[in-house]
Amino acid sequence: MVYRTRISYGFLKYIFLIKLILICLLSLPAYSLTVDEAIRLAMDKLPSYKAAAFKVRSSEALYNASLAPYLPVLDASFSKSRHYTQTSDRDSKSYELTLSYLLFDGGKRYASRGIAGLNLENEQEELRKTLLDLRFQVKNSFYTTLAIRETVEQRKLQLEDARKDFEVAEGRYKFGVAKLLDVLQASVRLEQARFNLIQAEGDFNKAQSELNSLIGLPAEEKQEIKGNLDIEMKLPDKTRVFESTIQRPELRQFSNLIKIAENNKTLVRSEFFPSLSASAAYNKIEGGLQIRPSTEDKSIGITAVWNIFELGKFFRKTSSDYEENVSIERFNELKRVLLLDVYKAYEDILTAMNKLKVAQKQLELAEHNYKQAFGEYKVGKADILSLVQAGSALANAREQLISSRLEVILSKTALERAAGIETLEHLANN
Repeated sequence: MVYRTRISYGFLKYIFLIKLILICLLSLPAYSLTVDEAIRLAMDKLPSYKAAAFKVRSSEALYNASLAPYLPVLDASFSKSRHYTQTSDRDSKSYELTLSYLLFDGGKRYASRGIAGLNLENEQEELRKTLLDLRFQVKNSFYTTLAIRETVEQRKLQLEDARKDFEVAEGRYKFGVAKLLDVLQASVRLEQARFNLIQAEGDFNKAQSELNSLIGLPAEEKQEIKGNLDIEMKLPDKTRVFESTIQRPELRQFSNLIKIAENNKTLVRSEFFPSLSASAAYNKIEGGLQIRPSTEDKSIGITAVWNIFELGKFFRKTSSDYEENVSIERFNELKRVLLLDVYKAYEDILTAMNKLKVAQKQLELAEHNYKQAFGEYKVGKADILSLVQAGSALANAREQLISSRLEVILSKTALERAAGIETLEHLANN
């Protein structure tokens, strides 16, 4: 009996310890996803960004390969054959080792390596552009989800206001101081409020699934997001934003395309120069039909190849001159379009900030108007239509404030994307 008592006591201590651990785990704060964490997860999971990173590695390997013409080339060959004659059959073997080095090619290898380096830089800029797009998409999805979540909460308030109006109208009708029409109109607004809430909840689920898709989570997973739509922002000077736009990945890529066109001109010009190379070879033949059983040959030589005339290279040179001009004009056109986009994005954020101030004032007036209409209807000084209209105006003002706050944030992310910068705050502080 004593042994059983000890076992039971130890078992109870084990159960108590498990319960204590579970209570501690449950008491921990739930994990909340911030916008920075969402961007980090998207960088780890989004296939388009990972593909751009792999492309950089591929171009880096090709750039390293472009160093090959500057180094000597060593070739080895071996062959074995059998010769059939009327008197006998004989085997022969041949060994050859050749070392060669390109001395001069008119600038072809220099231009090829330059093109490979510029292609690598373009892929690095493509990775940076993909990151800018990733940040833009994640921020837009994150803050849109936040806005819809606030809309859900506001529509719950709308439902409570509509239920309160309905109860007052129903009570007044029971006491004979209101018409049945008052109850019907209040009930219509109540059902509309329920409809709007259901719609907002569905929109929130879709917005959250879109965010989950960007950060590599299952679409149906419910993730608590941490953040708000109220941001304090100091706009940098428009001139500084324009200066930052010049460093956009697309412009740097087109600038590299101009340099690639210049290197292509060098490639074409190299066809007008001779190619000079040096080589050293060792050859050994054993057996076969030769008189000696084994012969060796060692040689050192210099080879020059010069194309005297080939019609196509003259036209290729002319074409390369035009291609450089094409790249320059395309660069100028892209620069014009990007600067215009930045200007419009800057104006959009100014407009959004002004609209936000109006929306805040409009909400204050709508709240006061609703309280006044509710109080007057409750004591019989106003009709139900005034109350319903005041309630609808308040609901619209609440949602308009949410959309105005969201518009400021989306305009901010659009300007950051257009200017090719991570955050406007970083530009304003530097």
